Amino acid sequence: MSDAIDPLVLNILYACMGGFLTLLFMWLGCKVFSHIVNFSIPQQLAAGNMAVGMMIMGIFIGIGTAMGLVIGLGLN
Repeated sequence: MSDAIDPLVLNILYACMGGFLTLLFMWLGCKVFSHIVNFSIPQQLAAGNMAVGMMIMGIFIGIGTAMGLVIGLGLN
């Protein structure tokens, strides 16, 4: 089936699906982690807790890097 689709369109489709999946997994990762810890992440961020902010940043960077590698290597 992929032989019938123009490679440019296929790559754009892969990029859009990959971006959506990355955002979905980042949201899901943050939600799962907020259920694991015993404090409210939004309240801690509003209070200016830098440790919580760096923890969320690490989650987003880790999931984004992992999904980006999976999607990037899938294009070959």
